[in-house]
Amino acid sequence: MLFGKHFRKYYLKYALFFLVGVFVLIAVDWLQLEIPQIIGRIIDTLYQDQVDEQMILDGIRRIATLAVMIAFGRFLWRYTIFGASRRIEYQLQNVMFRHGTKLSQSFYANEKVGGLMSYFINDLQAIRMAFGPGLLMLVDGFFLGGFAIYRMANLNGKLTIIAAIPMLLLTVVMVFIRKSMSAKFKLRQKSFEELSDYTQENFSGITVIKAFVREAKEYLLFKQRNDNLYNKQMGFVKYMVFVNIMISLALNVVILTIIVYGSLLVIYRESTGLTPGQLTEYISYFFTLIWPTMALSRFIQIQSQAKASAERIESFLDHEVEIKDSDDVEHVENLKGNIEVRNLTFQYPDGDQPVLKDVSFQIEAGQMVGILGRTGSGKSSLVDLFLRIYNLDKNQIFIDGHDIMKLPIHTVRETIGYVPQDNFLFSESITSNIGFAYQEISGEKIEEAARLSDVYDNIMEFKEKFQTVLGERGVTVSGGQKQRISIARALAKNPEVLVLDDSVSAVDTKTEDAIISNLHRVRKGRTTIFIAHRISTVKKMDKIILLDDGRVAAVGSHKELLKTCKLYQDMVKRQQLENLVQGGSSNEGL
Repeated sequence: MLFGKHFRKYYLKYALFFLVGVFVLIAVDWLQLEIPQIIGRIIDTLYQDQVDEQMILDGIRRIATLAVMIAFGRFLWRYTIFGASRRIEYQLQNVMFRHGTKLSQSFYANEKVGGLMSYFINDLQAIRMAFGPGLLMLVDGFFLGGFAIYRMANLNGKLTIIAAIPMLLLTVVMVFIRKSMSAKFKLRQKSFEELSDYTQENFSGITVIKAFVREAKEYLLFKQRNDNLYNKQMGFVKYMVFVNIMISLALNVVILTIIVYGSLLVIYRESTGLTPGQLTEYISYFFTLIWPTMALSRFIQIQSQAKASAERIESFLDHEVEIKDSDDVEHVENLKGNIEVRNLTFQYPDGDQPVLKDVSFQIEAGQMVGILGRTGSGKSSLVDLFLRIYNLDKNQIFIDGHDIMKLPIHTVRETIGYVPQDNFLFSESITSNIGFAYQEISGEKIEEAARLSDVYDNIMEFKEKFQTVLGERGVTVSGGQKQRISIARALAKNPEVLVLDDSVSAVDTKTEDAIISNLHRVRKGRTTIFIAHRISTVKKMDKIILLDDGRVAAVGSHKELLKTCKLYQDMVKRQQLENLVQGGSSNEGL
């Protein structure tokens, strides 16, 4: 049984299911023990000189009635107990996924996908087993076993004591080996987690593996992890097989003892009073008792696995949600997109030095602004802070005069449309990817967003057009097409603030110019922020913010920075030289 804080609430929530299921299960346990008694009486009747045919027919009818009642009861307890366990598994999946969406980037930087998936597959299955089959085996083990022992004792107390002693010893042994079983299960889960993560990572990077001819090497590394999982699995299975063999051996010894000793009692029944029918009834009870013994053994195994999985799930669910609304949150609607940054200094939670240092600038609502800088200058980190991906000190970033740390996270993210640097696409249709921000969106808006991002013609070349299903992470389209579909997704949202993080780096300058021209036309009155490394991307912006080593090096238009900023001049010259080396004109791309 699981009574952790994340699990015990389900016993109360599904109390009616569990109570009805347990009550019906106990009733079925009692009813099924009536059948051996009826059969025993029929056998004794057959040993009499005059056979009571009516008594035999009545017994058969009663057995048939009991069989129907037992069948219905078994359906009912399966529906209630197993049904409740499935509902609990379903709700836990939802709770875990919802919690996962709230966890910070720091959590996912330290956790691997394979490990997280094992929570949702193996560990949840172990939890379901504890609530369903585990509860069944516990109740069945105690009540069916108790009823059987009670009836056996009424038939012959001495024989029952002989049979009960090894069964009790077996139960005690199972209790002691539970801890060892739990430890072995944890090791097996850890190996599964490692193998899952390695497999997922390799198939995601299969193109790189092929490009570097690493197939054979990666296979050997996979085989090592697979061997490790196999050894852990086999170690656990061998342990369970050994336990089951010992249980079977003990049961067979007891059965042999009962048959031999019981036969002697029947032979001398004039003094012992044990009839052939009663011995048959007694043996039937004992065979019935085998299942409760096995059930309690299996319950200990399920409980051990569930306890290990519960600890892992609780660790996941107990992980603090770091990015959340403050206690003094200001409920503001319809933000316009006026952004001000005041003396912003930011360091990643696991970092050893700030990536942004004393950054200050202002973006007025409706402006088109470029944020430029070398690799590692802090551009993407700044965008993450706009989206409240990380916490920061108060009074450093303001939207429409409101401290971003006091604004509801949902409101901030609803205001901003974001095109990430990695251009992540989902394994769904192009329509679903572009309309991702909405439950439903018209086809006209989807097509308009595709035209604005200059990807419409490419999409129409596909056989299924907008219904084309993209592969995992969008592998079925080119890098430039991924970027433009990502831009279309943000444009379809039509946000007050649009942030594009190096989102045209994979397209040619002609396509880049077309996209930027479209944005100038449709984004009038709305704030647009371009993060880029190419001068050509930002030179027509209202304002350029130049970052260098986490600091603001200069702010101004393209012409102003050419006159006043030596770093900007140097970047322009370098990119002109790069274009010349690549065979273009000195002004191409600038």
